[in-house]
Amino acid sequence: MGEPSSLMTRGLIGIGLGLVAIVWPGITIAVLVSLFGVFAILDGVSILAYGVAGERSWTSALHGAIGIFLGVVALAWPGATAIVLVMLIAAWSIAMGLLEIVDAVRLRQAILGESLQGLNGVMSLLFGGLVFAFPGAGAFALAMLFGLYAIVSGVVLVTLGLRLRSEIGA
Repeated sequence: MGEPSSLMTRGLIGIGLGLVAIVWPGITIAVLVSLFGVFAILDGVSILAYGVAGERSWTSALHGAIGIFLGVVALAWPGATAIVLVMLIAAWSIAMGLLEIVDAVRLRQAILGESLQGLNGVMSLLFGGLVFAFPGAGAFALAMLFGLYAIVSGVVLVTLGLRLRSEIGA
């Protein structure tokens, strides 16, 4: 799977999971743990596939491996994960944001003026910071915030994938 397809796949997964979180805002924390676990694993697999393909970035491979690891942890220990879910999601979002900003710098070398990947990284940092700042917001608010973040991030990634596809003629 090439880079544009990988980005669009990540975006579509994010949009789908974000819609689920918003359509059913009254979901329990256990379901949110499962949504996060599945999202982190699918997102991680997509990024890891991109990271190990050809001459790709070690940051993408690390980005994917971290996502897969945290997703497996969330699904394997849902009870314990529920206690620390808010901090786990915040840490994951901040780590992904930092790595996406690093990748954005590299992408700017390929596409002059490209800033969507950096925007996605900044959004991830902001989402993680908000979750850290308001950990007691509850499952409803976290589900809505996660859903909104996943949808907006997904739209940015699909847009970036389409733009990159048109730039490289894939």
